[in-house]
Amino acid sequence: MLSTPKSLLAATLTGLITLTCWPAGAATVPAGVQLHAEQSLTRNNGAEPETLDPSLIESVGAANLIRDLFEGLTASNANGKIVPGVAEKWRQVDPVTWTFQLRPQAKWQNGDPVTAQDFVYSFRRLVDPKTGSKYARTFGDFFLNGKEVSTGQKPPQDLGVRAIDKATLEVKTSHPVKFLPELMSNPNLSPLHAKSIETLGREWTKPGNLMGNGAYTLKSWQVNSKIIVEKSPSYWDAAQVVINRVTYLPVEDGHVDIKLYESGQNDWVYLLPPGSFDSYLKKYPKETRNTPLLALRYYSIQTESPFFKDARVRQALSMVLDREILAQKVTADGQQPAYGLIVKGVEGADRIDYEWANWPMAKKVETAKALLEQAGVKPGAKFTFSYNTSDYHKKMAIFAASEWKSKLGLTVELEAMEFKVLIKKRHDGQFEMARDGWNADYNDATTFVALVKCDSDQNHSKLCNKEAEQLIQKGLKENDPVKRKAALNEAIRLIMNEYPIIPLLQYSLPRLVKSYVGGYNTENQMDRFRTQDLYIIKH
Repeated sequence: MLSTPKSLLAATLTGLITLTCWPAGAATVPAGVQLHAEQSLTRNNGAEPETLDPSLIESVGAANLIRDLFEGLTASNANGKIVPGVAEKWRQVDPVTWTFQLRPQAKWQNGDPVTAQDFVYSFRRLVDPKTGSKYARTFGDFFLNGKEVSTGQKPPQDLGVRAIDKATLEVKTSHPVKFLPELMSNPNLSPLHAKSIETLGREWTKPGNLMGNGAYTLKSWQVNSKIIVEKSPSYWDAAQVVINRVTYLPVEDGHVDIKLYESGQNDWVYLLPPGSFDSYLKKYPKETRNTPLLALRYYSIQTESPFFKDARVRQALSMVLDREILAQKVTADGQQPAYGLIVKGVEGADRIDYEWANWPMAKKVETAKALLEQAGVKPGAKFTFSYNTSDYHKKMAIFAASEWKSKLGLTVELEAMEFKVLIKKRHDGQFEMARDGWNADYNDATTFVALVKCDSDQNHSKLCNKEAEQLIQKGLKENDPVKRKAALNEAIRLIMNEYPIIPLLQYSLPRLVKSYVGGYNTENQMDRFRTQDLYIIKH
């Protein structure tokens, strides 16, 4: 999610596409580096995770934990490269059929072998509408019959996945997916221990109950305080795992995060407060890290809301936000202005900015006022903006509200809440405008198209452009990459001209990480770090 992972396709030989996979490995400690006697890491995770059920997780913080507790068919290492996970090798049999060969050493915490059926159970459960996963369509649509299963038209057993034998998984896709090995690294596609879930029900994710197959086990979970995971002796590559214990903190306040860091109670700041990057870079030059991500900061607009039903209103609000000031003065941490759905570095579609992106601000404001007048919105009109409690998001929201007030005469009521509450509010459509963000699940434009696609779990705006939907489907079925890109580009143009979201910035992640945390890599453009790839240097 961060150089960019490429599709893991090798040459076509006798009708088969075979991948030669390198060892998955764990932490690589350079020669001469002395390790600390106590291999323990404390990192802030940004917020309390909504769950530790791989089928139900949505947030980055929850995904961070799942990468330690579970291992999928493939994984993303500290460099952001796709490496083998439970699958030691795979091949593409034809454009829509893949097989994954599981390593015989892979085990669950209780010693049970991880089998192909554990992945079949997991994938079916993820897509089954009874589960209620918000990623059912996001990932399910890639599988043969995935859309039909997720919408209740077909049973989960019809999903395009089967266990050929205990060690061989076959996946059939609904259309050619050249990046499938990368897709399979996502935490939502982790295997699941069916017996634990069916025996324990909702209690299965609690400490002592959670049955994972990852490098770490869940030791304790103190809600709104900390989550502790410890090295798993049953993990197939445990001998190469260096760090023994990780403490995840759920601190949302950036200033508190830094205080813990400076007092030695935290080794890894989640995100520096807006406007503070330069000062901390001077103070801690060797510990300040910043990586541009394949990710978009944006605001979702509830297009079914009376205030925002007219696209002219949505366009007006987007036009007058000065993204340059937002990037350079408010956040001031290296993020770049965004004027479209696709950010720099994403494959499969072009970065398409609004035609007015480079207009003088005076012209933008004049046009926006005319649009509001045409839509019947008068100065003094009011709407509500929802965001999760964080100084970072608060400052951005105050800036945006000031822009809309000073330039258009609109009043914004700011509404702060816990992150998990905001997630539910967005999915339920119980908002007018809300803070939002998206980290790519894989490097292809379709991961961002999911934010605006009809019937997508991640389409919080509820807008559906039927013409664009046809183009998206045309692109997905296209083997020619040029034709595929052209179809997706046109679909994106059509949707963005209806202004379902307000693109703001391409994420970067300015943070502090202790210099003794080995293995941290600023080339990781999706910010996916497995603890097994890290180590603590003697200090």
